[in-house]
This record gives sequence, C-alpha cells and structure tokens, in this order.
Amino acid sequence: MINLANVKRIIFVDMHAVTRAPMATEIFKNLFIDEKATLPYDVLSRGAFVNFSEPMNQKAEAVLAGNEIYVKEYQSKEFSVEEVTRDTLVLALDQKVKDILLERYEELTEDNTFVLAYFVGEELETLDPYGGPIVKYGLCYEALKETMKNLMVKMEGGEGDER
Repeated sequence: MINLANVKRIIFVDMHAVTRAPMATEIFKNLFIDEKATLPYDVLSRGAFVNFSEPMNQKAEAVLAGNEIYVKEYQSKEFSVEEVTRDTLVLALDQKVKDILLERYEELTEDNTFVLAYFVGEELETLDPYGGPIVKYGLCYEALKETMKNLMVKMEGGEGDER
C-alpha cells in the first residue's frame, strides 16, 4: 500500500485525457492552492489511449472557466509508466481505465493504482460527460469538485475506501 504521506505525484487518468482527467487535475490544483497556498504535489492528467495530442474538450474548458479556473495551452498526453515512481499515486476516473492500466503496465499494482471515487470513499464513479450537453459537463464539474475535496482530506490523513 502506498504511504500517502510520501506521495509526491498524483496522476489522474481517464480514457483520452481531454475531459475528466484534466478537469480533476485543474480542480484539485485550484482547491489546494485556495486552501494551502502551495501545492506539494506534481499533479498530472493522462489518458489510457492518446493517439495524438489534443486540447481539452471545449465544453469542459468552458465549465472550468465559468468557475474561474482557466486552463492555458493544455494538450492531452498518454499515460507513461516512466512517470511513476514509488511516491506516485495513480487515480483512474473509472474501473475500466484502472483495469486497462493494470493490464498494460506490470509496474502498476493494486497498491498504487485506484479508482478515484472509491479511493476517497464515494460509492459512484465520476460520470463521463463526453459528447453530452454542457449541463452534463457542469454536473461532472460539481461531482469532481466534491471528490477533490474528499481527496484533499484523504491526502491529509483522512479515511477512505481503497477499492
């Protein structure tokens, strides 16, 4: 099991790194800086499958901007095991992405790779708004904001389910 006190890097991973993972990354950074003034983690957004680099989904970017989180020059990147050290926490946005990562990379295990929602003790995975109306992206933002608050508590020594 990863020792949360030693975590230096958090990698949020979804399928293509254009919607949920970058939203989670930016919300987490924003909340943490608002609360603590400095961010003690290297926080990254990656995709399980990224054939070519793309900007963030326009609706996701618009929802973030509507909540005063501005993202500059984001480009998706594929997950690389070279970015994982023993002090890295890998948080998949859903079970399917976690399964893909564990299957593809022997360096990833149940000890360092988790489904984000379950890791923080939530019962439901974060909905994927991709292709839906902007209201669905807004709902995703609100859910991720609560999840990121729970992650902050967990990282500070709170409890959570680690399925």
